Amino acid sequence: MHTVKALFWLFCLLCSSLSAQKLHHGNPSEVGMDSLYIHTKVDSILNDAIVKQAFPGAQVLVAKNHKIIFHKAYGFHSYDSLVKVSLNDVYDLASVTKILGPLPAIMKLYDEGKIDLDLPFSKYWKPWKGRSDKKNLSLREILAHQAGLEPYIVFLNEVLKKDKTVKPRFIQKKDKNRFTSQAYKQLFVKDRFKNKMYRQITRSKVSEEKKYTYSGLAFLLFPKLISDITNVDYALYLQEQFYTPLGASSLGYLPEHRSLSNAIVPTEYDSVFRKELTQNWVHDENAALMGGISGNAGLFGSAMDLAKIMQMYANYGYYNYKQYISKRTLKEFTKVQYPENDNRRGLGFDKPLLGNDTLDITQSYPAPEVSQESFGHGGFTGTFVWADPKNDLVFIFLSNRVYPSRTHRNIYELNIRPKVQQVFYQAIKEMKINK
Repeated sequence: MHTVKALFWLFCLLCSSLSAQKLHHGNPSEVGMDSLYIHTKVDSILNDAIVKQAFPGAQVLVAKNHKIIFHKAYGFHSYDSLVKVSLNDVYDLASVTKILGPLPAIMKLYDEGKIDLDLPFSKYWKPWKGRSDKKNLSLREILAHQAGLEPYIVFLNEVLKKDKTVKPRFIQKKDKNRFTSQAYKQLFVKDRFKNKMYRQITRSKVSEEKKYTYSGLAFLLFPKLISDITNVDYALYLQEQFYTPLGASSLGYLPEHRSLSNAIVPTEYDSVFRKELTQNWVHDENAALMGGISGNAGLFGSAMDLAKIMQMYANYGYYNYKQYISKRTLKEFTKVQYPENDNRRGLGFDKPLLGNDTLDITQSYPAPEVSQESFGHGGFTGTFVWADPKNDLVFIFLSNRVYPSRTHRNIYELNIRPKVQQVFYQAIKEMKINK
């Protein structure tokens, strides 16, 4: 009888521990944070940023010990102050796509033994076998931005004439035969244009010097690679394996084609290609030319849904009674790969600057207080996500800093995202001081 009771209580304890891996709402004081300090500081930083036109609006979500202890919206969708930022707004995630799109799929395939990080990538991407400068590059080098690949290719140049009008052989204004890949409302890309992009990436130069150079080129290839290995459409694979079971209903590609009730925040006024304010469609031109589904950009999502997948990462692959990716794999992908080359990167994931904890907030990336085990990624549109497993803290920052133009750089000049992130670490110290 005693044994049965002991097993029952052990089971209850285990269930309690497991359920704690799922996000739920709480108060800063419950996790040892000073609530007044947080609200005062974050309000001050964000309101000042809006006044200085770092962005027209933003929102911040923070989870500590699996409790959402802060989620607040600031400002408006645009400087006309007509539409207020709401907590369920959906944002163009830009390069945050890299760690929420192709990367979880790659980690799962690595778990299943279907890819090897240290074999030549040309084993999986056959066109590289015939390129002497690429045939021996490993997936590990590529994901850590240590392969020497070119940072970026502006494929938009291929579809525009000198007078900036579109070339009809590549772009049509109606969905028609061989032009079914949609870049924008009335812009349809030739279906085979992707192959042209793949060829140019294959022919692109590789630096002989192996050093850290951020490159998004391989991420343009990953969706097709993942589809080829899984025999499942890339976007569908992500929905089935990750987003739907996580309950991240807003997270996905092509929001214009999905029945989202959420408002979608606009990005940049595009005077070159789309000739209007970009909204409901991906901002990144390369992702647009791939029909909106790419590994470098194209995902849209809300702060709450981003928090779910980042909490899963912070739990080393576990969330709400399900192990999505093994702990071993997540630890491998989130560790610094080439510190001897002054490369701070993990595999796909961004990491703190080397020696970040010794730096002032004006020089650090992200906040100096984050642990070395922490990881995340930023996006060109003004997005930023970060998970800190050691401190069990998830930080989500969403903004449309490229509105109305990407020339707005005060989000960087004022170091806003690290400053806001730092507040939550300092709030723990404030709580201890005030006790």
